[in-house]
Amino acid sequence: MKHSKRLEALPPYLFADLERKIAAKKAAGVDVISLGIGDPETPTPQFVIDALASAANDPGTHQYPSNRGRPEFRQAVAGFYRRRFGVDLDPETEIIPALGGKECIFNINLAFLDPDDVALAADPGYPPYTGGPTLSGSQSVLMPLVPELGFAPDLEAISAEDRKKAKLMFLNYPNNPTGAILPDGLFERAVDFARENDVLVVHDAAYTEVTFDGYVAPSFLETPGAKDVGVEVFSLSKGYNMTGWRTGAIVGNADAV
Repeated sequence: MKHSKRLEALPPYLFADLERKIAAKKAAGVDVISLGIGDPETPTPQFVIDALASAANDPGTHQYPSNRGRPEFRQAVAGFYRRRFGVDLDPETEIIPALGGKECIFNINLAFLDPDDVALAADPGYPPYTGGPTLSGSQSVLMPLVPELGFAPDLEAISAEDRKKAKLMFLNYPNNPTGAILPDGLFERAVDFARENDVLVVHDAAYTEVTFDGYVAPSFLETPGAKDVGVEVFSLSKGYNMTGWRTGAIVGNADAV
């Protein structure tokens, strides 16, 4: 049995590799503090569980939804974005539900990248920022997160050749794994870069609801012009202790969505 070249080019999934190493250490009697995949240790809020139990008894949930998901969910996402970020989204054209953020990030590579294209990926960053381009038959170009810039990528350092090939740019703030909050002016610079180079910005907003010391994280879509050049991936996993529920959405630019 021979794997595809795409699969052979994909490195082992980081978190699966960490899980194996942790299991081996625990089997050897080592008390391990896991720095692997982030998974809340407290349960999902009870009112969410109650809503699921109620929905499971509703025959209307037992059939296929439309290919755009249930309108109630899209309207709820639009309401959340309006209340939380002051961003207006059209539930009909600017919101698509997804099975968590990973599905959005992976599929957008298939939608936008051809073999000669590249995705600009924050480094260090979430493995699908680079694995997604590999499985789509294209490649990624790493953007080092520079400590002196507040763990922002230096967009000016991206070569002319990479700018020409780039179709996507993956950003993530609050950032995993550095813990950095949004560096001043980065979103504005990303909008300018995207306009100048015909790049779609993909902001992974998995951690906007996990902040401390009074800091309130913004949405990329709050930035003037962001909806013209970008989308945002929002997930209920981290902020609402719902990693196993696989609930998220991609929102923003209507053509991209």
